[in-house]
Amino acid sequence: MKGSASSTLLKLLVVALCPAAAWAQPHAAGPLHAGDTVVLADFDNRAGDPVFDGTLYQALTDELGASPFLNVLSEQKIADALRAMGHTDSEEHPVSVSRRICIQDDGNAVVRGAISKRQGRFAIDLAALDCDNGRTLAEAGSTAMTRKDVLQALGRALASLRTGLGEPVSSVRRYAIPTEATTSSLEALQDYSIAVRVQRENGGPSSIPFLQRAIARDADFPSAYALLSTIYSNLRQPGLALQCAAKAYQLRDRVSERERLRIATAYFLATGELRREMQTYERWQGEYPRDFLPYNDLGNDYAQTGKLHEALTEYQKGLELEPTQIGYINVDGMYMALNRPDDAKETLNEALAHHLDGRYVRQNLYWLAFLQSDAAAMREQVAWGSSSQHDADALLTLQSDTDAYHGQMRSARDYTRRAVAAALRSDSKEAAALWQVNGALREAEVGNLALARRGAASALALSSGRDVTLMVAFTLARSGAPAQARMLLGKVEQEYPTDTLLKLYWLPTVHAALELDAGEPTHAIATLKATLPYELGGAGTFVNYLYPAYVRGQAYLLAREPDKAARELQKLPDHPGLVLNFVTGALARLQLGRAYELAGDKSKATTAYQQFFTLWRDADPDVPVLEQAKAEYAGLR
Repeated sequence: MKGSASSTLLKLLVVALCPAAAWAQPHAAGPLHAGDTVVLADFDNRAGDPVFDGTLYQALTDELGASPFLNVLSEQKIADALRAMGHTDSEEHPVSVSRRICIQDDGNAVVRGAISKRQGRFAIDLAALDCDNGRTLAEAGSTAMTRKDVLQALGRALASLRTGLGEPVSSVRRYAIPTEATTSSLEALQDYSIAVRVQRENGGPSSIPFLQRAIARDADFPSAYALLSTIYSNLRQPGLALQCAAKAYQLRDRVSERERLRIATAYFLATGELRREMQTYERWQGEYPRDFLPYNDLGNDYAQTGKLHEALTEYQKGLELEPTQIGYINVDGMYMALNRPDDAKETLNEALAHHLDGRYVRQNLYWLAFLQSDAAAMREQVAWGSSSQHDADALLTLQSDTDAYHGQMRSARDYTRRAVAAALRSDSKEAAALWQVNGALREAEVGNLALARRGAASALALSSGRDVTLMVAFTLARSGAPAQARMLLGKVEQEYPTDTLLKLYWLPTVHAALELDAGEPTHAIATLKATLPYELGGAGTFVNYLYPAYVRGQAYLLAREPDKAARELQKLPDHPGLVLNFVTGALARLQLGRAYELAGDKSKATTAYQQFFTLWRDADPDVPVLEQAKAEYAGLR
């Protein structure tokens, strides 16, 4: 999430949050009505088989959460409420605790389950209790002859319970694909249930081994692939994310309607089919209007395409429904993108007050500290990352950007080296390659062309994923290696023909860089017209930094149109929450000085050069762009 929401925007699994607020059709008489909230209590395992621990609770969560009739309180909200009561998420809780949570959230019923062994058979018992008085509202049960039939028995009991609570039979039939259709392996489902809990408690990286084990037990488990795709996407590993998303998409007919919507959007995200992705989110909102996820992720799509105000609106809707870490981070990132640092700070403080902390909160704290020139706060976030096995690389690469922003290239290289090593220790080769090519791109921008080309080659040796290959091509275009850049660009175009932002943002930007390198600024300017509606967006990668405007500004300079060049280059200082701490934010001042000098405005040119020198007052003296700037400034004076 490069500027949190402003760039690479994050995707999060939220378990079965809920339902249609208004059902026009009449429904069977029952104690609950459409939109009523239910809380799932612990599933009591009395059968003496540990494979049912957590497993049947997960199955019940997924199947009941697929109903658009009932509002199932999310596991995240339950976990937050338990923390506030002094309980841990992993310990067993009596039904009385679930009833307290239900009352606090204005809920209507608690659903509890139990499995026991009776005369050699497995008995499933479900009950819905009134939150206020504990009165039984509905009951259902079913029996399984063998262990492998337990999930099927649970599905039968749950269908009966749903109709008993008042959900129309037509709804139960339409929105009930039982868990055994998704996976027949109790062991795989148990691993998946552990992964969901671990992701919620400790973040996505910690849950990967459990998801991989679930897939090893059941190679056709769509939900496990879908969650793994989400986690890889958040960890800057889009190649792996696409592989998992494609597998889940192939298996989508085995899951519920809600899960099918989630799988489809993850797949369209991975393939870059933006229109289909947004249409699916809108459909999702229509069927499950109180679900956090489609609002959050539709906000991501708006943010990617530069519609920042629309993105903020969707994020705020999602956050109102579900106060998650990702929700706060995306709202916060959009405030930064819109140059509203006070609102951004308030949002982060609110997240921390809700005990929501982690990698993405710390990244945004770092960026906000950078925007407010708070070096101590930036160091604090890097130190926090250093104490984490999975988060060190993300914070180290941020510090490398900051050092490069100030021209301290030797220090920036060292932080990049450490970030790459940390990512490799976490077995995140694609992330390591992204940090490597990010550093190489910085070298290209400051004139260290040979270093840039070597860094790009090192990145490509680590990973040939889409984003890595694309950024390597761009780096080579910016560092005087056009033939190799074109070859890699052709590879990306061929492999990702449906990627909307690739076509409308990145391909024009890289082609324009190649045309600029060939001394054809007029062609570059024409090529970049396609990017104008999208240039404020995240563009689907961790790199954006308003690059179309920066390259366009350089093209106008080469074409000797200084006024137009200054207009484009000024976009970077005007949008600090988008450019953040990437080196082009500082270099834009130098480019503006050149534009003003070409226009004959010595006063503005002097001011712009001085702004650049102030930012680079502690820069390494041998950086080529600094040496050139000093020579230009001496001539200007």
